[in-house]
Parts: sequence; C-alpha cells; structure tokens
Amino acid sequence: MQQPLPLRAYHYNIAARSISARKASGNMARTTHGITGVTSPGPQQARCSIAARLLQARNRFLHMTIYPVVLMSVLSQVGFSGSRVVVSLYALELGANQFTVGVIIGLYALCPMLLSIVIGRYADRTPPRFPIIVGSGLMVAAMLMPTMMGGLVTLGIAAFVLGFSHQFFSIPLEALVGGIGGPEKRASNYTMITMGWAIANMSGPLIAGFSIDHIGHVRVFLVLALFVAAPLLILWLRPGLLPRTARHTGPGKHSGSVAELWRIGPLRTIIICSGVVGSAQDLFQFYMPIYGHAIGLSASAIGTILSMVAVAAFIVRSFIPFLVKRMPEIRILTLAVFISALAFTLLPMFADPYVLAMIAFGLGLGVGCSLPMTLSLLYLLSPEGRVAEALGIHKTVRNTTHLVVPVVFGSVGAAFGYSAVFLSNAAVLAASGLMMRKTRVPEGSQQAK
Repeated sequence: MQQPLPLRAYHYNIAARSISARKASGNMARTTHGITGVTSPGPQQARCSIAARLLQARNRFLHMTIYPVVLMSVLSQVGFSGSRVVVSLYALELGANQFTVGVIIGLYALCPMLLSIVIGRYADRTPPRFPIIVGSGLMVAAMLMPTMMGGLVTLGIAAFVLGFSHQFFSIPLEALVGGIGGPEKRASNYTMITMGWAIANMSGPLIAGFSIDHIGHVRVFLVLALFVAAPLLILWLRPGLLPRTARHTGPGKHSGSVAELWRIGPLRTIIICSGVVGSAQDLFQFYMPIYGHAIGLSASAIGTILSMVAVAAFIVRSFIPFLVKRMPEIRILTLAVFISALAFTLLPMFADPYVLAMIAFGLGLGVGCSLPMTLSLLYLLSPEGRVAEALGIHKTVRNTTHLVVPVVFGSVGAAFGYSAVFLSNAAVLAASGLMMRKTRVPEGSQQAK
C-alpha cells in the first residue's frame, strides 16, 4: 500500500505534473502546427509580426502617394512640352529665322545647365514641397509673359524662366519618387512617372498644335498656364501630400564634391547616355516644326507627328519590366541609341506626313527606353543622401546638350540645309552607341543598395 506523501512533497508533485502537462501540450501544439509548416508564435514573434504588418501598411499608404505625385508631374509636363511647340511656331510667325529660333529654344536649357547641380544639392537638404511650389509658380508667370507683351525678346525671357522653373520643380520630385513605397517599388514608380511623361509629351504638342489653329498663338499660352498651375491646386488641397523619403535625407550625408560623383564610372556612363538620347529627342522637338513648316505641313500635322514620339515611348515603357528580365539595362540603352540614329537617318528622305509619323514612332521606341532605366539606375548608383545631386548632374549634362544642340544644328540647317541637321545628329548618336558597347555596369549594383 502506497504511503501518503507529506504535504509539501504533495504540493511539489502536483506542480511538477502541471509543468509537465503544459510542456506536453506545447509540444503537441508545435507538432500539430508543424504538419502545416506553422509554429505557434511566442510573444516576441507576435510583436515582430505586428511590426511587420504595420510596416507593410505604411509602405502601402506611402505608395498611394505616387498617384497624385505622378498626376502633378504629368499636368506640369503637358504645359511645358506644349510651350516648346508654341514658342517655336510663334517665333516663326513673328519672322524669326532658323538660327533665332534655335537660340530661343536653347534658352530653355541655359539656366538648368548652370544651376541644376545647385538645385539638386539644395533639394537634398530641404523638404520637396517648397521648391515644387516655387517652380510651379514661376512656370505660371513665364506662361503669362507672352500674353502681356509680344515680341521675340519676350519669348526668349519666357523660355529662360520656363527652363529654370521646370528644373526647380522636377529635380526634387524625381528624387522623391524613388523612395515612395520602399525599394521594391522604385522601378515601378519610375516606370509609372515616365509613362505619365510620355502621355504628357504626346498631349502637350497636340493641344498646342490644334489650339494654335483654332485660337491663335497668344491664347495658347493661357491654356498651357492652366496645366502648369495644377500642382499648386493639388498641394493646396493636400498639404501633407509629399513625404520626405529616406534615401535623399539625413544629416551628414551630403558631403563630397561633384567631381567625386562624376568619377563613379557606371554613374557617369548612365548620365552621358541619357544626355545623348535626350538631345536627340530635343532636336526632333525643335527641328521638326521647322522642317514641317518648310515642306508645307499644317500646325496640326506637325503636332501629330511630334506626339507620335510620346505614343511610342508610352507603349515601349509598358514592356520595360519584360525587357529588363531578358537583357541588362546598359544593353537596352545601347540599342536605344542605335534605333534613334536610324530614325534620324531616315527623316530627311521623306516629306509625307504619314511616313514622318512612322519614323517619329520609331524614334519614340528608342528614346522611350532610356529615361525610366536612367532614373532608376541613378537612384541606385548615387551615394546616400546625394540622389538629387546626381539627378542635378544628369540634368546639367542634358541641358548642356539642350542649349548647344538647337544653336549648333540651327546654324548647320541655315548653312547646309535640313538633311545635314538630321544626318549629323545620326552620326553623333551612332558614335555614342559604339562607345556604350564598351561600357559595363557592375552586375551586383542592384543588390548593393
């Protein structure tokens, strides 16, 4: 017969059995959940899970910000791209020759060429709301200038102010876009905003061309002023819209010289390539109205041809996620340069508006591949806290070509004719493509940041 336990031993025995039962229950629960590959979370795991869900919810909320930000950029770009058409055609209407039109269009790039790096360094240090508001306000003022005072001098001043204010608006906005929604959204964000620019670059010339035919040159500036004023309205309705994303903020992250950034080989390669392809697009936007005017095309036809570049860019950008899975970005950029060179080679051979529209579509396929990958790679390859400065260098190179190309090729056109303009630019593009073939971007760059 078993002897009864002392009272203290009895309590110890009960406690030990209780502990053993709890352990067995826990092991059974883990075993049961293990069948489906799930373990019961402890308190620490539960807190980590809650934090992860909160982070995901925050990223989803921030990603929603991309849509009004893209809308602001698109509406502003509609007015800006339309202004180039109306300024060049209005200058021709006022009696300007090819060289004078080239100088006026070149003024779009003068101030950005000189100040884009300064704007980028400033944008790395300040929240984006203030420069975006100032840039939009100055664009509105520049659009209203030709409506108050006519003449080629006024057009030149308006082009100068539009070029500066557009950079003051776009550099902080482009740096902001790369960080909205986290690193996994960077490529899709830049694809989305560049597709929006393609729509804007299609709509701007169309609106300008048809408006000129119906309401005249001066009133078109009022129409375009409404588009560049739209971001001011959006920011007034949503004051807290623009977040300050982590990649281009933070104390102590802005040191270093511009030369230090320029010595980063892959970064320099991307900037040069984008400048060459961008200059080709700008030359087409500047010289196609002159060429179309010379062969007797209407403003509506010229605007339609110009818009085909944007249509093709929009289409090809929708396929970029599939393209980058099959070939490196640097190879796509090289192909884009050669496609653009081919389009410029074909341009002077035809005067039929339908054929010119097809050539413009081919050019759009080339230039449309360049921009989204350029912006994404600049965001990846730039050092911490210097994203906007790297964008500023990119804008400086592009605007240097924007300034030089209209003046140089306007002089070439005046001296040697239209064919010399298109063929010489094709040669520059082909030479740049050959140089790009020798350049390699490190394969691990995408994982590095």
